[in-house]
Amino acid sequence: MLRSLRLIDFRCFSSLDLEVPPAGAILIGDNAQGKTSILEAICVLVRLHSPRTHRMGTLARLGGKGFGIAGDPWETERQVRHSREGLFLKVEDQTRPSQTSYLDDGGLVVWMGNEDLELIRGPGEGRRRYLDFLGAQLDSGYRRSWSRYRRALRAKNLLLKEGRPRDAEILSYEEILVEHGSVLMAARSRLVEELTPLAAEAQRAISGKDEALTLRYLPASGEDLRESILSARERETRLRQAIVGPHRDDLDLRIHGMPAAEFASEGQQRTLALALKLAQGKLLERRGGKLPIYLMDDIFGELDPTRRNALMNHLPSQAQKWITTTHLDWLEESPALGQIGRFRVNGGTCGKA
Repeated sequence: MLRSLRLIDFRCFSSLDLEVPPAGAILIGDNAQGKTSILEAICVLVRLHSPRTHRMGTLARLGGKGFGIAGDPWETERQVRHSREGLFLKVEDQTRPSQTSYLDDGGLVVWMGNEDLELIRGPGEGRRRYLDFLGAQLDSGYRRSWSRYRRALRAKNLLLKEGRPRDAEILSYEEILVEHGSVLMAARSRLVEELTPLAAEAQRAISGKDEALTLRYLPASGEDLRESILSARERETRLRQAIVGPHRDDLDLRIHGMPAAEFASEGQQRTLALALKLAQGKLLERRGGKLPIYLMDDIFGELDPTRRNALMNHLPSQAQKWITTTHLDWLEESPALGQIGRFRVNGGTCGKA
């Protein structure tokens, strides 16, 4: 899916030119050598999204004025450049005028990392990001509504913080919040409905047990966003911030009917985090019409051999996998990775291992 990757002044890499086999690559090296940055570059190239930061400018090498990423995902040459002038995007040497136009015919990505435990243990923001990253890959309308909702929310909060009557302006932004927030709520509800059986299947496969997993969408505003905003107006004026809407939604995760964050063991929580990402990949494949690239950041060292092998067996065999690890002791137990390339990353350089 991605045969070549080229970087200029990205994170710790002054330059990188990497060719990998169709099965993907295992990137081996000590911590803080640049392994994760290579996966991050792929995510930015394919989805214009970094799982580590919201600010593109921070991706440039220290002291650099910008960065460049190029590669051929799905046999299409794509380029992403960032400088003080902004973001420049090309596909097959043709400039794309917007992020939306760049992403409309782009590829699909699943990111898996140790930080995924926060999907289970952490606050609702991480679970909302999980749904948003999936929704944005499947539907350009989701991306548009998510962007417009956030801009209207930011504007409303600024007006509320002023502490003086701005009712007419606030009402105008609330109309935008209702319009696009309702789109997000309907899409998230559908995503959770489709994810639930996929995640439950993955949970059983990786754990080797009949662990009943359920997912439930929890809209913070209830079913009627407009009515909830109206009911919350006095409190929002007093607190000087918007307190209802999709920006407060959550995803309820339960094993055997009990909240996973409180009652699941650490092993069950790790398995659940993997199950959520595997379900994400299955849904991307089903509705997106193509296999996603799996970017797997240092997850195998934390898994016992049984879960490790179950995870590899549950991944689509034809999907490309990019994996980071500090050692290869576990590799012999995973024959599914026999055709994958091996590369050593050290201090911002990368070569065949």
